[in-house]
Amino acid sequence: MSELTNLTIAEARDRLRSGDLTSAELTDAYLQAIEAANGALNAYVAVTADKAREMAAQSDGKLAQGKGGALEGIPLGIKDLFGTEGIHTQACSHILDGFQPRYESTVTANLWADGAVMLGKLNMDEFAMGSSNETSYYGPVTNPWRAKDDNKALVPGGSSGGSAAAVAAHLCAGATATDTGGSIRQPAAFTGTVGIKPTYGRCSRWGIAAFASSLDQAGPITRDVRDAAILLKSMASSDPRDTTSVDLPVPDYEAAIGQSVKGMKVGIPKEYRLDGMPAEIETLWQKGIAWLKDAGADIIDISLPHTRYALPAYYIVAPAEASSNLARYDGVRYGLRVPGKDIADMYEQTRSAGFGQEVKRRILIGTYVLSSGYYDAYYLRAQKVRTLIKRDFETVFAEGIDTILTPATPSAAFGIADQDMASDPVKMYLNDIFTVTVNMAGLPGIAVPAGLDDTGLPLGLQLIGKPFEEETLFRTAHVIEQAAGRFQADKWW
Repeated sequence: MSELTNLTIAEARDRLRSGDLTSAELTDAYLQAIEAANGALNAYVAVTADKAREMAAQSDGKLAQGKGGALEGIPLGIKDLFGTEGIHTQACSHILDGFQPRYESTVTANLWADGAVMLGKLNMDEFAMGSSNETSYYGPVTNPWRAKDDNKALVPGGSSGGSAAAVAAHLCAGATATDTGGSIRQPAAFTGTVGIKPTYGRCSRWGIAAFASSLDQAGPITRDVRDAAILLKSMASSDPRDTTSVDLPVPDYEAAIGQSVKGMKVGIPKEYRLDGMPAEIETLWQKGIAWLKDAGADIIDISLPHTRYALPAYYIVAPAEASSNLARYDGVRYGLRVPGKDIADMYEQTRSAGFGQEVKRRILIGTYVLSSGYYDAYYLRAQKVRTLIKRDFETVFAEGIDTILTPATPSAAFGIADQDMASDPVKMYLNDIFTVTVNMAGLPGIAVPAGLDDTGLPLGLQLIGKPFEEETLFRTAHVIEQAAGRFQADKWW
């Protein structure tokens, strides 16, 4: 059965349509793979086997009548941040214990309308706050990749660590994910998978547990660039229930795959060359530049001068919005409730027990920067810096740059419970150094596997595009993918 789980979404789609394969067979293969591997990887926090088989049977009926949708019969994993009606949806937080919503998020509803099959809910950092998937109430996810001659367990990145690990370990054909400061692109780079954060407003946020409303955006993690294009086409839509959702037609992203990049102008920002950046990251970047140049692209040095302020500004804006968004979790209507001597004490006891340390840290930071006397000094100033970051990108795009090439992460995956990271939250936050600018400016960004480091761990490159020009990213990422080749973890689980 394992050969079935090796199929990409595109390959499985073709075989399902030809009648060479049934969704029931494919779904059972994935359910068996999850049962065998999840104990070691902890990628799924809930497996919906009965629901998956029921959906697969419905898909097979439609396929037999030639009425299948774009994703008919394709088994997917869903990040635990997405509301799924009647099914475990807890943002991997203790405070949402037992919560099963009576609604379906717009993104997952779109997927089911196109015929996709739900395998279950995927592990993640609590409320999407983290870069290693270690803040989850359900424990850390283990990266399917290991360094050569080393059995040390590595993080898969975060917050969409379960999504990235499940895709890399072939425990789903593709997965939904979300990205607030790099939570799709960083785990994709750590696991040798492809992850795209589309333009802010391209996918509806309705029904997704909010972290930072002006930064959050849904997107897919898949095994290759073509699969990412297929999955994003189904996820994206305009939605009247989300006022930040943009009313623009969704292109056929897959049609961009294989198109030439000859004459395309690719910007290389000098500000992304950081002091102390590992030589292997610079080498990888130079390889990416050479591949695009060989494909006919013009390489142009550019400047994004306010990049240096992106990370500190992000860690003011995001916690501020989080402190507001998470105020709704109080133990009154749903989720965890810890009794207290009065309602104020009940709030305090519930939040104290229900939120993890990282979430508490960010709520406190956010409440502080929004408080009287500090709002102007911190939050307002951060928003002004955000405007300058956005203007930097607008300036280079106005000068004819089509896309920007940067590293995706400052290193390969690090160890679970790494003492350096655990003792200094700022070191963990620095994992998002190359990705947060994209969220601050609302732009699309894609991470694509581009090589392996000296220990055999995957490294990724990032492409940043103009608003709503995801096709350019798919087109360019495919060139890098073709030049770099595909990467897969050696199975140990």
